[in-house]
Amino acid sequence: MAVTDRVHGATRRRRVVDVAFRVGALTALALVIAPALWLVVGVVARAAPHWRWSVLTTLSAGTSGGLENAVAGTLVLMTGVALLAGVTGVLTGVYLAELASPRRSGRLGGAWARGAIDVLAGFPSIVLGYVGYVALCVALHWGFSLLAALLILSLMVVPYIAKATESALRQVPTSYREGAEALGMSQGYTLRRVVVRSALPGIVTGLLIALSVAGGETAPLLYTAGATNNLPTWSLLHQPVAYLTYYVWTDYNQPGLAAHVVSNDAALILVVMVLAMLVVARLIVSRSQRHTESAR
Repeated sequence: MAVTDRVHGATRRRRVVDVAFRVGALTALALVIAPALWLVVGVVARAAPHWRWSVLTTLSAGTSGGLENAVAGTLVLMTGVALLAGVTGVLTGVYLAELASPRRSGRLGGAWARGAIDVLAGFPSIVLGYVGYVALCVALHWGFSLLAALLILSLMVVPYIAKATESALRQVPTSYREGAEALGMSQGYTLRRVVVRSALPGIVTGLLIALSVAGGETAPLLYTAGATNNLPTWSLLHQPVAYLTYYVWTDYNQPGLAAHVVSNDAALILVVMVLAMLVVARLIVSRSQRHTESAR
């Protein structure tokens, strides 16, 4: 009888712990989702009553007008960051995970590279922007320009991509590499066709985070990209670039209603861009999941 009571007591304790764990997990999930929903609903509620589609096809005129130049400039900046920081960050993550990993003897530089990435990730964005202004815009006489903005934004988000890539590659089972080696595949072919493809969901997630961070930055762009009411050009130097966060930050602090409308519209467009990137990333991840072990 005593043994039966102890068994029932242990079962009840396990059930209580299980219920408490589920409640805690759901509470944590709610704490993450609730602020995101609050922000999205707040932006939509402020922008929707005054929304007009002509804002996408009209140039800005100070604290009024449209946001065509800012939308185009933001897309150009994010595309440039995706190419420049994406390639650099992914290759850095591949080096750290595959070429400088503890599995390979005689490889040096991994610890130094990780330390440099951690230090770079800890720099405030406004400090990077000021360094970019002094070193690129002033010392090299580039002025406010697209190239200066791209370099600083890429430098800021490369650690996110490198860390996400390294983490995703380390989660690929070692049996994948051993099987490819047993079949006579070269290291480069194994990386491209087996390892990187299996780690693609994590890599895409890191790239998405990096693009979201780059698209939402203001301080480094104030120092490097400047501001303009014109559309972006093919000139990389001596030509300021417009971006949405400038109008969100600047026009919201203006007293006029027209400026607040422009600020709300810019915030709504940014939210839509981030959601669009999220959808595209999920499509890529779902398509690549068939190559992972968990999807079999």
